[in-house]
Amino acid sequence: MPIDLYLMKLSPPCRAVLMLGKHLNIEFDEKLINLMNGEHMTPEFLQINPAHTVPTIVDDGFALWESRAILQYLCNKYAPESDIYPQNPKERAQVDRMLNFDMSLFSLIREVIIMKLFRGVEPTEDKVTSLKNNLNLLNTLIGSNGHVASDKLSIADISMLASVSVLIVAEYDLSDYPNVKEWFDRLQNDLPYFDEINGKVKETFMSYVEIARKKLAEAKNE
Repeated sequence: MPIDLYLMKLSPPCRAVLMLGKHLNIEFDEKLINLMNGEHMTPEFLQINPAHTVPTIVDDGFALWESRAILQYLCNKYAPESDIYPQNPKERAQVDRMLNFDMSLFSLIREVIIMKLFRGVEPTEDKVTSLKNNLNLLNTLIGSNGHVASDKLSIADISMLASVSVLIVAEYDLSDYPNVKEWFDRLQNDLPYFDEINGKVKETFMSYVEIARKKLAEAKNE
């Protein structure tokens, strides 16, 4: 029986869940939610997820949101022996640490990149500096490991791969972070499902940017 997955495919956290699903051969019944049209605020969806966020899964009646928790749950239930979420407590702790780091990184990407593109909001200097500092740390960690948590692919890589894809789409200058760029390019080529899930993201992303800017301009003219 497939797992219901409520998602917006443009969303990096949603794409992280889709990529793990492909990696573990988990079948999803995809239920698209258009955030720009407010579909995440309907009474039906709020019954499933009162936090009204995507991705959200419902697995045999069990509802769960927050993408990183979903990644952990899917591994624990459907692939407990997989190295992608190692059983060794120390190795797992390193993966969990980087999942938490990714949450902070994506928050900065949203504030520095996404908010500016979609809403014309200029990021504060401290947010820009924090993003650079986090990318410097990520660059150092990848340089030591080849992956974000260890020398092996993990769900932390998959989660962060989706987050960093926003920087790639927005043509953010990664020249100061060569390990990050090399890691992204390598996984993009190595993961057979990457293009299927992320291949049209730039086109979709920019179309949503245009819609958002149009709505913003119309609101200012009212």
